[in-house]
Amino acid sequence: MSEHEPVDNVHTRTIARWVSGLTYDAIPAEVRTRIKLLVLDSLGCSLYGVNLPWSRILRDTLAEIDTTSEGPAVWGTKLRLSAPNAALINGTQVHAFELDDVHRQGVLHVGAVTLPALYAVVERQQDFDGRELLAATVAGYEIGPRVGICMGQEHIGQGWHSGATVGVFSAAAGAARGLRLSPEQAVHALGIAGTQSAGLMAAQYGSMIKRVHTGRSSQSGLYGALLAQAGMTGIIDVFEAPYGGFCTTFSRSTDRFKMAELSAGLGTQWQTMGIALKLYSCVGSNHTTLDSIRAIQERRPFKIAELDKIVVHGSQVTVDHVGWPYRPEGLTSAQLNLPFCVATLLLEGDVFVDQFREEDVANEKRIALSRIVQVVHEPAITARGSKFRHMVRVDIHFKDGTVQTETREAPRGSEHSFASEADIVAKFRKLARGVIPDKQSDDLIDAVLGMEKLKSAGRVIELLRAA
Repeated sequence: MSEHEPVDNVHTRTIARWVSGLTYDAIPAEVRTRIKLLVLDSLGCSLYGVNLPWSRILRDTLAEIDTTSEGPAVWGTKLRLSAPNAALINGTQVHAFELDDVHRQGVLHVGAVTLPALYAVVERQQDFDGRELLAATVAGYEIGPRVGICMGQEHIGQGWHSGATVGVFSAAAGAARGLRLSPEQAVHALGIAGTQSAGLMAAQYGSMIKRVHTGRSSQSGLYGALLAQAGMTGIIDVFEAPYGGFCTTFSRSTDRFKMAELSAGLGTQWQTMGIALKLYSCVGSNHTTLDSIRAIQERRPFKIAELDKIVVHGSQVTVDHVGWPYRPEGLTSAQLNLPFCVATLLLEGDVFVDQFREEDVANEKRIALSRIVQVVHEPAITARGSKFRHMVRVDIHFKDGTVQTETREAPRGSEHSFASEADIVAKFRKLARGVIPDKQSDDLIDAVLGMEKLKSAGRVIELLRAA
């Protein structure tokens, strides 16, 4: 570092040193096991996303203007593009249908931003083995959630899409470790990525562009790492700068973020273990409510005609993020709107990929049933902080005057009740089916779950290409 470097970038420097120096042996066994399952889940999500309209629009548009034929692979296709464009498309595909992971406290879809940037740089390196790939992956998965925890749930509450804003730091960290950048270079990678951070939550109301946010975030992190490697300098106190720094700019006031969370427990408290998987094809904020309704159905089976109203008590973020009266504006809003997802569960019996087709957006029965669902603020839940932002109390009021109540702090697949390997593999197979052959799917599962045994990390990427 220069002798003129400010002394108040301790968190940025701490993160950069840790990312640069992370080794496979420093990662606990339980984290190694978990990261492989998380990676497999994200890759399955990306393969399902290949044929969705927004993915096709993005892929076709970029293929027209990007004539690169020897660059990184676009997963699930035969296409190769430049590294930034491949990262943009692959990150979009992971997040393409609300199937991908989420760090609930950090409010971040981690795999969608980390893996495309990392794989874009790994694909060019012949000497990168499976252990190195695992270490670089963990480096990315650890940093973004910490930035999200630092910013708190108010960050998304004021309208920023954290997958697009916070996500650049996971992408930059993973790519920096993938390129084996020095600590000084990693500082600049974070600083370059941070100044590209952007993303507005209004995109959730029907637009396709919300799906692209994670891809753009991954692309920005990739640019950060590549440019830092080439010698470009970035904001060296990107988090701490009192004017124009990430924390002060993306929060309404200094008492809304907790700077110490950026590096607290780094290397001893593993945020990778706090990442949840989705067993519903909708935004993570809705999952606890859906699980609560299923629990009530199990102990008190009912018919829709018996219902008077359903009241969901949740945090202020839940109310703002998913609790608005449903409007049929597109698949994005259908998958994010809590009342519509409740209606979908009650009418269809599940809330997965088969329940969300274009014609379902304006389904009159679902819309009518969504009107009996109320999402109200519960101050006591908000007061418990971001760790409990998905907590809900669901009250089902029946026409006979009785009420059934269920309280859930976290959904199935969360860090508290993580999905089994068998469930994750089954989800992967379902999502990959029709995109790659079954044999290739089996080989990809084996490669990811046996990542540390790979002589070349490129084996995973090779198996992501369409036959």
